[in-house]
Amino acid sequence: MRDDRLIYMLAMAHLAVRAHIGSKLLREGVKVTLPQATVLFLLQEKDGRMLSEIGQVIGVDNSAVTGLADRLEKAGYVARMPNPGDRRVWHLHITPQGRDEAQKASGVVRKVNAEFKAGFSEQDLEGFKRVLKGFHQKFR
Repeated sequence: MRDDRLIYMLAMAHLAVRAHIGSKLLREGVKVTLPQATVLFLLQEKDGRMLSEIGQVIGVDNSAVTGLADRLEKAGYVARMPNPGDRRVWHLHITPQGRDEAQKASGVVRKVNAEFKAGFSEQDLEGFKRVLKGFHQKFR
């Protein structure tokens, strides 16, 4: 029997991968969660992003980004700075401790990515990437 429950299969795969990465991060002594690491990765690419910009990039609402920023700030990984031209706008800046933690998390994510690809042909992986990109384009 053929299983065409793509949404279910995608959701279950997503949960499994996130749980696997989460446990690997913990085992390797990384103190941030995957969503927190994602924010740190974005700040490494472009420091001083607005909270709303981070939310748009990672696809979460403002309250979720605020929660992530609060926890990262409390841990000393980011500093929140007001926009001098608009008191309602806040920018996040990565701290040296945040850079160190992002570096640790990045190493774990690279290892998991290699694990993820193991056992699949280059052709399979290219097809999988094409499907994922297609989903993203279709539903964003």
